Amino acid sequence: MQTLKKYLKRYFVDAMGAMALGLFASLLIGTIFGTVGKYINGANISNEFLKSFAEIFNVVASYAKAATGMAIGVAIAYKLGAHPLVVFSCAAVGAMSNAMGAIINDGTIVKWAATAKAGEGIFYAAGPAGAFFAVIIACEIGMLVSKKTKVDILVTPVVTLVVGFVASFLLCPLVSYVMYYLGIFIVAATEWQPLLMGIVISVVVGIILTLPISSAAICAMIFSASALEVATLNGDAEYFLLAGGAAVAGCCAQMVGFAVSSFRENKWGGIISQGLGTSMLQMGNIVKNPRIWLPPTLAAAITGPLSTVVFKLKCQGVAAGMGTCGMVGPLGVIDQMSVDGQMKDPMMWIGLVLVCIVLPAVLSLLFSEIMRKLGWIKKDDMLLGE
Repeated sequence: MQTLKKYLKRYFVDAMGAMALGLFASLLIGTIFGTVGKYINGANISNEFLKSFAEIFNVVASYAKAATGMAIGVAIAYKLGAHPLVVFSCAAVGAMSNAMGAIINDGTIVKWAATAKAGEGIFYAAGPAGAFFAVIIACEIGMLVSKKTKVDILVTPVVTLVVGFVASFLLCPLVSYVMYYLGIFIVAATEWQPLLMGIVISVVVGIILTLPISSAAICAMIFSASALEVATLNGDAEYFLLAGGAAVAGCCAQMVGFAVSSFRENKWGGIISQGLGTSMLQMGNIVKNPRIWLPPTLAAAITGPLSTVVFKLKCQGVAAGMGTCGMVGPLGVIDQMSVDGQMKDPMMWIGLVLVCIVLPAVLSLLFSEIMRKLGWIKKDDMLLGE
């Protein structure tokens, strides 16, 4: 049992957490730069200096997004304690496995592919999910030969890259197939019951964000560009993006909720560390008293359906699992819902502020105060350590 726990932590806590950092340093930062550039361009600013900044932001965004697979590969290998040559080789493994996938036609895998030709069907890249598995396999086997021979500079990269390619070739089509049907299920369920799915997605993704696993990595897999493409071709993009908006609502509820409901213990430092950092800081306290998790979770159950049914907030990709960490979740909604670089509908802005900031704060504080009165939450139950 101890061995199983060790490997579960190594691969599904440490590696997935590192994967989220890789995504943050590439795709997510690229999205932020792209959003800023889009808004400067959309504002029709005549100032040439600001226009040049917009162009710089757009260029940085394009290169950062293009490096997503490489960043994932390096991040995972580094976290697994790989030697330098293995780490550097995993950059290439991450790039290839992030790009590989399958051509899917009428729900059936036609063939393995790195791209799709016209008329062949939908090319569905394995994306971050494929990179996650392929990099782990390549890294672990690469470490078996690393520094074992006098020609390590040749042997280690060759073994790591070949194993990475084989793993990508075998696994990425299967990962694509699973993610394809997962996306279809989420879309169908959201279309059928937007209110219920708003609750389910918001609560589940929010809980995952607070747990020591990566909601950002999971959302990057589920709400990927390939999944959006499939939903668009099926005429269901609206519901796919609404599900992503519910995920944002759940993550914001956890972060803002814990920050506000624990204010009497943690003051302004807690607001910043949890509201702009991560609610994962409360995991130690949750283990001691699980009831402290109820206020933000109940808030998520309310803001999620408000997002899907009332305000119809939309998001995709890694931003759906980031919440208010660096305000990435709200920025992802703004990026997705912008028209010509501007989010012009006032109701969208009202919904964004209410769902992501105001309601999580008010509802979580209300629920936590009731629980304090009932004696379910006691003084210092949510106190963060130094």
